[in-house]
Amino acid sequence: MKFSGKNVLVTGASRGIGAEIAKTLAGFGLKVWVNYRSGAKEADAVKEAIEAEGGSAAVIGFDVTDEAAFIDGIKTIVDADGELSYLVNNAGITKDKLALRMKTQDFMDVINANLTSAFIGCRESMKVMRKKKFGSVVNIASIVGETGNGGQTNYAASKGGVIAMTKSFAIEAATSGIRYNTITPGFIATEMTEVLSDEVKKSFTDKIPMNRFGDAKEVANATAFLLSDYASYITGETLKVNGGMNMA
Repeated sequence: MKFSGKNVLVTGASRGIGAEIAKTLAGFGLKVWVNYRSGAKEADAVKEAIEAEGGSAAVIGFDVTDEAAFIDGIKTIVDADGELSYLVNNAGITKDKLALRMKTQDFMDVINANLTSAFIGCRESMKVMRKKKFGSVVNIASIVGETGNGGQTNYAASKGGVIAMTKSFAIEAATSGIRYNTITPGFIATEMTEVLSDEVKKSFTDKIPMNRFGDAKEVANATAFLLSDYASYITGETLKVNGGMNMA
């Protein structure tokens, strides 16, 4: 994989898919800024794992829903490295509940964590990247943002919004040499899916043509591709990493 920049910020990188993305990008030679909100120990562990493999990493803690904190975080990175080359907006939450029982605050909490935070990251990264006429951003959405899902009205709205928003940023930033793309993972094996019973897992895999959950590494590799120079003529696209579950 070829990269023209030297560093990347991965939000929500202390565990799960975000941690795997951070480790994978470090393996390709990028300095990775490992963002976390509350998992300081986990973020430190990701940094240590990267450095144990000869990579470069730094930990940076801030809440992505706090606009001022996000802006300060990017400033810290630029002050340290002189640039921000790549960004992966991965941080997010769920607050699942049937729509009739969902409080407006539950809806807005998920919108703010998943969509508004990604907007802040996309906007602020553009301000920095346009100075060098170079940069690449990948937003991690979800298959639910394409298909909807019962009990996840808020989550589906947030991730569907990320997909549409990314296309708009791609249009606005194209002449500045900055690319914005989206990945929509399907069912990925993480700590959350490990607690599911075999029966529940089978009910999910039966709907997946490849008949298995994806691995976080597969999402990470797709992210690396879209960020890299190998995807230099790709912007505003949505890459489905779902084992064929949603081919539309």
